[in-house]
Amino acid sequence: MTDTVYETITLQATQEGLAVVTLNRPDVHNAFNALVIEELRDAFEVISDQETIRMMILRGNGPSFSAGADLNWMKQAAELHTKDDNEDDAQKLAAMLQALYDMPQMTLALVHGAAMGGGAGLVAACDVAVAMTGTKFRFSEVRLGLTPATISPYVIDAIGPRRARALFVTAETFDAEYAERMGLVHYVVADQAGMTAMEEHIANLVFAAAPGAVADAKKLVADVTGEIIDKDLGHETARRIAARRSSDEGKEGVAAFLEKRKPSWSR
Repeated sequence: MTDTVYETITLQATQEGLAVVTLNRPDVHNAFNALVIEELRDAFEVISDQETIRMMILRGNGPSFSAGADLNWMKQAAELHTKDDNEDDAQKLAAMLQALYDMPQMTLALVHGAAMGGGAGLVAACDVAVAMTGTKFRFSEVRLGLTPATISPYVIDAIGPRRARALFVTAETFDAEYAERMGLVHYVVADQAGMTAMEEHIANLVFAAAPGAVADAKKLVADVTGEIIDKDLGHETARRIAARRSSDEGKEGVAAFLEKRKPSWSR
């Protein structure tokens, strides 16, 4: 995979199978506009199609991860766009978040400075999130007369409906430690050195795992969540583990364990 040139983000990939997407509008704290949304969706879809990519890191350049929506863009949309135009914009944001959530690779958000509104939605849509101490989060939409509609499925999935309701209706600012306690982020680190160490730790875990199994495990969580635990679900989960056992990865993983060697996918 070759690096792709964008205007508002950067995409870099290593030969080892790591892709890094960086929000790159530091002068406006990486706020979203239509082009950011379009380029993020394209980057996520490009990475998803690359079997050689095992992990994607999402980060922000400058003082913040992302301040959410660009208020100048939103003002223009409110004044000049029709209701249908605004719905089309919202659909594009929803599609971008869905593309991130559906990626077969493991996704990691590295968060610093601020993650507001849609920025916090990006965090929720990633598999794992690490935040630096001092990071501020807020679902600020109601202060603007709006609601966090497009990000709500991912936030509610991450933190639960009761906490989401409280944070959505109050637009209260909260810190990284509270975000960790409620599940929006998984780890909090003290500084950039800690962020780098945690990034390397998680990458080591990902590159020790079979890429096909990672993709299937992500799909398993999505498909099983909310289902009634009954015989039908039992049959479906049994079918899935049977397919994994008979897969090339399953056979290689068991053989490597018994032979006390690293499997073929381990770096």
